[in-house]
Amino acid sequence: MSFLRSREPDRPAGASEGRCFLYVLPCAYEDLLKIGHSRNPLQRAQALQPRYFEFFDLGRAFALELDKVREARSLEHALHARLREHNAPAPLTVREQAAGLGEWYRGAYAQLEREAELWRAHGHAVHWPLSAWMARELTGQGDALYARAEELLTQLQGDTALLDAPELAPLRRNLLDTLDAHRALTFDLDRRLPPSLLDWYRRAGATVP
Repeated sequence: MSFLRSREPDRPAGASEGRCFLYVLPCAYEDLLKIGHSRNPLQRAQALQPRYFEFFDLGRAFALELDKVREARSLEHALHARLREHNAPAPLTVREQAAGLGEWYRGAYAQLEREAELWRAHGHAVHWPLSAWMARELTGQGDALYARAEELLTQLQGDTALLDAPELAPLRRNLLDTLDAHRALTFDLDRRLPPSLLDWYRRAGATVP
């Protein structure tokens, strides 16, 4: 069960209208990064790693915003060709079904940084750091987060202690990942959770401002 899936999952790319992003997601603790395109880089990062806000260095991550999926796909393919010598295996800690083949690179960040500067110079919107864009996305989910929290409390009949039951371990993990992401990127949970769930979250070991 996913605690918060307030929007439809990222759709397969097609040559359709509507904005699309070419994203660069550097890992936080090694010289490795992921290149891809997505209508929503936040959902893509979530699909790759549930602790995406720790796994990726979102302060160095960036995304080029384009008008069409086919533009993002074409540019991604061009980058893959230019960076072939930097190609590296996907890390084992990302979800295999979302990792993508041939989309991970080692030692390529400086070159992509220069590419981003050229995109900016040509008037394209580059969201850098991507953490700021993701924070706005999460902030926009505030009402949905509160509504899902209330729904969860209804299912638990108000007893948050049930979240510590072994049979609810997957839900508890998903809930903690979701709330930790909001805390890490938006720095505000007090107004996004009912008081009883916020108290449970604090007791669960999180340090909420």
